[in-house]
Amino acid sequence: MAMEKAASFLSSLLGGGGGEPAATVKSIFIHPIKSCRGLAVSQAPITSTGFRWDRQWVVVNAKGRAYTQRVEPKLALVQVELPPEAFAENWQPTPDDHLVIRAPGMDTLKIPLITEHTTIDDVSVWEWSGSAYDEGAEASEWFSTYFGKPSRLVRFKEASETRPTDPDYAQGYKIMFTDCFPFLIASQGSLDALNEILKEPVPMNRFRPNILVDGCHPYSEDLWKTIKINNLTFLGVKLCNRCKVPTINQEDGVPGTEPTETLQTFRSDQVLRPSHKNKRQVYFGQNLVCKESLSGEGKVIKVGDPVYVVQAFASSNEAPA
Repeated sequence: MAMEKAASFLSSLLGGGGGEPAATVKSIFIHPIKSCRGLAVSQAPITSTGFRWDRQWVVVNAKGRAYTQRVEPKLALVQVELPPEAFAENWQPTPDDHLVIRAPGMDTLKIPLITEHTTIDDVSVWEWSGSAYDEGAEASEWFSTYFGKPSRLVRFKEASETRPTDPDYAQGYKIMFTDCFPFLIASQGSLDALNEILKEPVPMNRFRPNILVDGCHPYSEDLWKTIKINNLTFLGVKLCNRCKVPTINQEDGVPGTEPTETLQTFRSDQVLRPSHKNKRQVYFGQNLVCKESLSGEGKVIKVGDPVYVVQAFASSNEAPA
């Protein structure tokens, strides 16, 4: 009986056999400026560093150090827009296309997507430092006013800079200003299961995934070693350990203690990975890389695409974290 239950669960995890999908892409989110509000889009092109436009910009302080919501929760209130056609396959911007930025109490800021840039050095995000394009005096004044201290908006300088992923988990891949890996996937089932035990439900924007899927068991994504979406191969390289950002209300920028406090009770490494060293982390979602990102750009994934699981880890204890 136990064997039958295990076989049934594995079958559901892999999509039931017979080429059936394990889940469906429900939403795709792009976060053009690191730690600012995300955009829900109907499709997104794959590039060598993740989805196009994702974390291509970051706000930095006077020393060039990146702001994140961990220390500047007001970033959650900064809304960013791109032209709708910016997510079409092989779209090229014109001088009339802009990144549009809004925040409470601030005038609208427009940043040209094509312009002459000056370069600034010593921009740093976590362990990486390098040069980046400076988006100019108007953007600097806007963000300095918003945060009440000298700040600049910079753009990743792909022409000369490379920021590799951690080779212990994903050798040969690269990112822009995202934390660690090009893609983050999470499931609606996982959020629903969490919300069933929270006193106050939280929305998915607390976890800031790129790909939200639906139709699978809660936390199935933990075990997805290799998946296919629109004939693109994604590899699950590391369970996503969560910082304090999920505790920040993305509607008002106010931090709290949930959902991390509840996640500690059943999603900590002590619970999920008992045979590994306890890092006092909690996990939600799976970090991915895309094999095809190494060989070219232009392919897209779309809302509604089926997700096929090709290989799965036997348990969360086996999944990298």
